[in-house]
Amino acid sequence: MAVLFQEGEAHRKQRIATARFFAPRVVDTRHRELMTTLSEGLVARLRREGRALLDTMSLDLAVAVAAEIIGLTESDGAQMSMRLDRLLSQNYTRTGRWATALRLLKVQWWMWRFYRRDVLPAIRARRAAPREDVISHLLAEGYANRAILRECLMYGTAGMATTREFIVMAGWHLLEREDLRRRFLDADEAGRIAVLEEILRLEPVVGTLYRRAEDDVALNAAGRSMAIPSGALIEIDVRAVNADPVVAGACPHRLDPDRVGAPKVPASGISFGEGHHRCPGAAVALQESAIFLDKLLREPGLQLSTPPTVAWNPIISSYELRGAMLTVGQASPAPTRAPG
Repeated sequence: MAVLFQEGEAHRKQRIATARFFAPRVVDTRHRELMTTLSEGLVARLRREGRALLDTMSLDLAVAVAAEIIGLTESDGAQMSMRLDRLLSQNYTRTGRWATALRLLKVQWWMWRFYRRDVLPAIRARRAAPREDVISHLLAEGYANRAILRECLMYGTAGMATTREFIVMAGWHLLEREDLRRRFLDADEAGRIAVLEEILRLEPVVGTLYRRAEDDVALNAAGRSMAIPSGALIEIDVRAVNADPVVAGACPHRLDPDRVGAPKVPASGISFGEGHHRCPGAAVALQESAIFLDKLLREPGLQLSTPPTVAWNPIISSYELRGAMLTVGQASPAPTRAPG
């Protein structure tokens, strides 16, 4: 069973065993150079070509960083990005039996391609020569190929997809608000991450979390009582929690990097989840976003010539942002409306 769905002792052991791949200090010392090199390369390509889609740039970055941590390094990165884009970006606007069946067939096809072209070569390479990455760890634990595919889909596609969307959303805010952009660029990395966490609090990529009650739970709030029986499935509205004044403090719908929220509540609210299922890649996502956007926003003449279109993924209550066209060295476009 994938670690995402594990509970109890099995989940605890797996999280402890894989924590070394995602710990902030490890991310900073082992992967910062890669994040910086990739970011500089993407911005250099934008400079040469004069235009680029922000969602394509963010996907290339997110895939390359996640691939290094997971161990998906035995295939062409650009082709893997394309396969994952096809796997992750499904059209949910069409409903009905045939549309659903076609969507399922497409998912299965691209999952098979991802396995054959990306996962299987990585497994074979790690069997011959283990490395310090997730796939090598899973092989050492005796995981079969199918189980490793599940973990790669969980660690890889989930992290890649959410980071991709967040970079576009954060870039949209920063490009449309000069005051926020200037604050971001003038800050040190901790200050830049504080800005990003506040954006993420207001614009969580995953809007719904599901948890199952392990015991009977009695809730009391605003004069109302509710009893949740053991085993019940709980649907948590991330946006509602993050915008609760009890959690976020005064004026919770305002974007304020200096916000003081409730004690022990992360600055991003529960956008990375919470508890023992909190996203293990939170530090990775924030650091790569901060590094990339810092490099990008310093590019002279950078403009958002076309704002992204916003689609909706109902499976995880997530936005999908596509078509955000960046330009450099061209005439200023007509102003666009900021998100939110």
